[in-house]
Order: sequence, then structure tokens, then C-alpha cells
Amino acid sequence: MKENNLGGIILTCKKALENKSGILTNVENFERDSVEAPRYSCALAGVYGTTLGIRGGIPILHSGAGCGVGQLFGTLYAGGESAGGNEGGTSTPCSCLVEEHVILGGEEKLRNLIESTIEIANDDLFVVTSGCVPSLIGDDVDQVVDEFRDKAAVIHVNAPGFKANSLEGYNLFWDAIIDQLLPDDAGDIEEKTVNIFGIVPYNHVYWKGDLLTIKTLLESIGIKANIIFTQKNGLDHINRIPSAEYNIVVNPWLGVRAVEKLKEKYGTPFIKFPNVPIGAKQTAEFLRKVGEKLSVPSQTVEEFINQKEDWNYRLMEYPGDAIILVRPNSFYAVAAESSYAIGFTKFLANELGYLPDIIQITDNPPVEVRNEILDEIKNNLDTVVEPDVVFEADTYKIRKNLEDRPFLFLFSSSIESPTSIEDYNALHIPISYPIYNKSVLVKHYAGYDGGLTLVEDIVSSFVGPL
Repeated sequence: MKENNLGGIILTCKKALENKSGILTNVENFERDSVEAPRYSCALAGVYGTTLGIRGGIPILHSGAGCGVGQLFGTLYAGGESAGGNEGGTSTPCSCLVEEHVILGGEEKLRNLIESTIEIANDDLFVVTSGCVPSLIGDDVDQVVDEFRDKAAVIHVNAPGFKANSLEGYNLFWDAIIDQLLPDDAGDIEEKTVNIFGIVPYNHVYWKGDLLTIKTLLESIGIKANIIFTQKNGLDHINRIPSAEYNIVVNPWLGVRAVEKLKEKYGTPFIKFPNVPIGAKQTAEFLRKVGEKLSVPSQTVEEFINQKEDWNYRLMEYPGDAIILVRPNSFYAVAAESSYAIGFTKFLANELGYLPDIIQITDNPPVEVRNEILDEIKNNLDTVVEPDVVFEADTYKIRKNLEDRPFLFLFSSSIESPTSIEDYNALHIPISYPIYNKSVLVKHYAGYDGGLTLVEDIVSSFVGPL
């Protein structure tokens, strides 16, 4: 959309609505030979970031040096300008394989690296992560890792870049934890205790605040949540996983394999939500469902919901004039990973009354869950406007899909931030990976306060002196 006057905007919106003959999507036509600047990294990066999300976890990379250094920009800085701490970044242990090891193998170098890391590092969990080179030359990494299992908590994750993307790397991490580290017997089950899965460190840029918010919300209705990441003594939290009464996954596909494996291994039931709950409506639905499954008295749940909604909707009145007078019922576009795309789309339509134009799913979810994602968006919006829902990981195509459309707000990565006004005549809110233009510490969009934070961000993007 290039028109800058009100008449042009109205005309563009009218044409867009007239041209819509129904919801547009590409559920069955997504795969291609190459992708330009996808909004994820490789499988090794996903395991690396997930490991750093565990306090006391240290990645040991069996790869070329560039595979580790590259994560400074590809994982850490892209995840809200984060650093890797004592275990990540340029401090990451790495075997730094070169041509010699391609010919002669790198097992001995890995053996020395693991031994020295265990001796020097003051950490609890050691995650050996194999990249492309050892996977291609056939290093027996499992055999090397087995030599150290009686000395420390060591696991091996085979994660070559050609195997999967960084989001699937999160799943590979949990496969290794469940298969190699957790005991066969669950032991005593702790009632009213749950584990949280589906939020990927760094790739879900607001992961720290979102996890803590979910933990706090559940504690408010008497449920103890093991969020695993960000918590002190991370290995202890991993070891508590089998004793949970329920597992909760807040993603349509990430973490689902983990909770299914835990159910198979320990019989632990799980509750699946398609997204991190954003705002009052989604959070109330989340709390009611979890409360029902864990036999929390409905009165306890409803009293908490009523208390929070009373405060939430009172605060929502404050920006009312700005929204109604300046940007009422605006079209919006979203380009984000599955969980956030679903959550943001529902909040903006159902609580702000905004109109969804195009939703682009950027995390390349498995084909078998794409219809589920599509249905979750299409069937849960309180609006007559049906958005186009497109599965697209190619940044060039994502940007092309945004051209000549009526949206006035764009919720996506920082890639679109510099040119959003010029290219699309839209105000930009950075919500999804990568985000290079914000330092993200405790900011979050989960829960009641998260919805209010989103309203703050939206209104702050256009208000000013009259």
C-alpha cells in the first residue's frame, strides 16, 4: 500500500475486501529447494540455545569453530540482543574440527574436550552436540560420551544442520534428555505439579518473561509449575520432570513429541494448548482448562480470573480514546512462529477488535499440523473478516506477500522494522525472531499483563502531540 492519504487507505481497504473470495492458504504447497534468510537457524543452533536456557547447562560443540561463533549472531543476538553468559558465546567449548579431522576423525579431540570441560566448568549438565562434520565422517560420538556418563550428567544430541532447523533442535534436545538422562521409573508423583513445554529459548524471543508469567499464573490457583528454563539448579528441575502430575505444552508442534514420549515412558498425561495465552480471554481459558484437569476447585479458579479481569479491563479503558479516535478497527498483518502467530492473531481480533488481513507462519511446522494451525486461527476469531493464512519461511517471499495490502499494523521480526512505513505504510511492532533492535530481559506477552503490554506497544507506536 503506497497511498498516504485517508482516502487512499479507505480505497485500498475496500478493494482488498472486494477481492477476497475466501481464506487463502498454502497448507499443501510449501516445500521448496532453497529458502532465503529463514527465520530460524540449524538444528545445532536449536540444541545450543535450549542448553543455554538451562541454568547449569553447558553445550559442548563437536563441530567446526564457525558453528559456535555463528550462534552469537544467529541465536543469541537475534534473540533480543542476548549474551551467552559463562557457558555460551565465545566461551562455548568446541572441538573446532578442521580438514585433518575430516580425514582422520575427531573422536580423540572430542574426548579431550569433554574431559577438560567437566574438570574446569562449574556446571551440572553437559550437552555434547554433533554438527555436520562428525555426522558426515561417522565419528562414534555416542561411544565417546558413554565413557563419561559415570563422571557427570552428559548427553549427546546428534544435530547436523542438514537434519532440521533450530526449532526442531528443541525437540531433539528433549529426545536426548528423556532417552539418555531421565530414569526409567517416575517415582512418587507430586500432585498439583506440572511441567511446561513448547517455549524455545532465544527462538521465542520473550521466552524468559513468558515462562515466568505462566509459572506465576498457575501458582495463583494452587498449581506448582516446573518451567525448567531460567531456574536455578536447572538439572534438578530436569530430574523432577517424571514426578509431575501433568505436562503442559503451549505450542501446536514444539514440545509435543516430548510430552508424548513422557506419557509413553511414565504414563504422564498432558494438556495441549496451541499457543502461549495472551490477554484476558486466552488466559482465562488456559487457567480453566488446567484447573479442571488438575481438580482445582472451580471457585478458586473463577475468583482469581474475576480479580484479574476486573483490573485488566479497567486498565484497558485508559488507551481507549487513542485507539478509537486514531486507529479503530485497523487491519493488521502477522509474520511469526506458530504459537505467537495464533496467540497474537486471536488477541488482536477478539480483544481489540482489529481486523486480520494476512497471517504468515514462519517456523516451517510439520505438514501434519498445518491444518490444525489453520483451523485454530480460522475458527477462533470473533470477526467476519477471514485472514489469508500462509506458511512461509522465505524472508523475500514473506515481504512480497505483504505488498499492496490494507493492514496498518505489522507484527513481525525486526527485519521489517526499518522499512515498514516506507514499504507497507504500516506501523511495526517487533514480536518474533529475529529481534535485533530490542534488548529483551523480562518483557513478555503472556498472561494478563502481557496483553496489556501489547496494547501499550500498539498505542505507543502512533500517539503523540495533537
